[in-house]
Amino acid sequence: MRADVVRLYKTVHSWTGILAGLALFIAFYAGALTVFKEPLNRWVTPPSAAAFIPLAETPELIRRTLAAHPASAEDFQINLKKREDVPARLEWRERPKGADEHDSFAGHAYAATLTVDGTERVEEIHPAQLAEFIDALHRVVGLPFDNDPSRWVMGVIAMLYGLALVSGVIVLFPSLVKDLFAFRVDRKSKRMWLDAHNIVGLLSLPFHIVIALTAAVFAYHDVIYATQDRIIHEGALASAWEGKQRSAAPAAHPRDPARMLAPELLLARVAILAPGFEPERMQYQKVTGPRASVRIWGHDPRALSPRAQGGFVAIDPYSGRVTRADFLPGQQDAANLTLSSFFALHFASFGGIAVKWTYFLLALAGAWLFYSGNLLWIESRRKAQRGDVKVPEQRRDVRWLAAGTVGVCLGCVCGISLTIVAGKCLYGHVVDLAAWHRYVYYSAFFACIGWALRRGAANAAIELLLLGAACTFAIPVATLLGALVPSTGLWVHTSAAALGVDLTAFAGGLCLVWIARVTARRATQGDRDSVWSIRRPSAR
Repeated sequence: MRADVVRLYKTVHSWTGILAGLALFIAFYAGALTVFKEPLNRWVTPPSAAAFIPLAETPELIRRTLAAHPASAEDFQINLKKREDVPARLEWRERPKGADEHDSFAGHAYAATLTVDGTERVEEIHPAQLAEFIDALHRVVGLPFDNDPSRWVMGVIAMLYGLALVSGVIVLFPSLVKDLFAFRVDRKSKRMWLDAHNIVGLLSLPFHIVIALTAAVFAYHDVIYATQDRIIHEGALASAWEGKQRSAAPAAHPRDPARMLAPELLLARVAILAPGFEPERMQYQKVTGPRASVRIWGHDPRALSPRAQGGFVAIDPYSGRVTRADFLPGQQDAANLTLSSFFALHFASFGGIAVKWTYFLLALAGAWLFYSGNLLWIESRRKAQRGDVKVPEQRRDVRWLAAGTVGVCLGCVCGISLTIVAGKCLYGHVVDLAAWHRYVYYSAFFACIGWALRRGAANAAIELLLLGAACTFAIPVATLLGALVPSTGLWVHTSAAALGVDLTAFAGGLCLVWIARVTARRATQGDRDSVWSIRRPSAR
């Protein structure tokens, strides 16, 4: 390949990485944690005091709840598995009109159970919003508003990300065989970082291609559907979708929920249809109307799940007739399986726990990839500036980029760790916990950026790495305090999922301490004219 072509693509790779790298760090670091959304919510949710009634008593609970709270007939769910983050057997959310469909916490949530004397007891609940907040950071690359414009920005970032992948492969291609496994630890630090950057990037290339492609599609899927509706379906897409699920003859009068089949009978029918499917919750929709439906959500360990929360089969709760099985894991046709594979490959909703841990590590490696890319560009600028003499002072733009890289990346790490701890410490003490997640995260995030700009990249990198380690260690410390000092109001869950959060955070804190030590060594022993050195530059 011609040298000028390689230089061109190297420039493209560098600048697309510079433009998108910091946003991608946030997306990948937060995305790594969202792989384990359920354990995070279990860790941050206090033990429920509500009785988890037997499934056989659920029809009576449904009848009494709908009679007392008719609004719940629009959409309520029956939880089939008892977990730390499950408040009761029945729960629903009353959403305000015009709420963003992506906002899963709009409105007020309620849970219902039966007391000892058989009467229903309904109370407003405040589900944990930690995992959803971190997922929102992932979806909108750290922007403070989870809305369509922010998602469109994420789509642009994803396309720049894809361009960086293509150009990076082209740059590496001429020396692929020679440099693929060449990890030169005995050379200068920049060469070692470049080798590590190339190895991680190339070996995880399939993962990054999948993430870039699916992220761009997710960012604009509403626009794509709206365009299809107008051009292809002439505004009839919604009615065509509903037509696949409508009953043979609409009911003339409101239907009586007391005549619905018991959940146990519906689950038995699903067990016959898909023996390997493991139901987790039943989502009842519009049960008093002519299009009443219940979606039975769950997972099949042997098949991929069409969505992050699993797959579902839709059933008429009055007749027991299956109305839709396009999203049932293991039962999809070729077309639906192809579409579902995009979701499954992005959300790691296949292959069980081994795939989730693989995605977790690949996402963290991806975050490091973007950080190291900025570091390499900064070091390349130093080499280009130096010429035949040493440069006693780095250019201002290079210093600002280095400080910004440290502040944004480590601000994200500190902010996420702090907001995880805040989710447990502030639960029950503040009215709007979702707002406090934002306050805590963005306060830490912007404070770290300001500190990095004030102190410079070299000093701030060491200090913020240690701060990030302290914030991350605070996660298991909060659990330990709950065990040793119950009067603090903190709590401890003994499930493997919740304890796994503490162990992972402890390991993450140790990694940050190690990185801080390596960074400090480089800052005190590296080249004096480097932006990463805390020593005064040597004379010209």
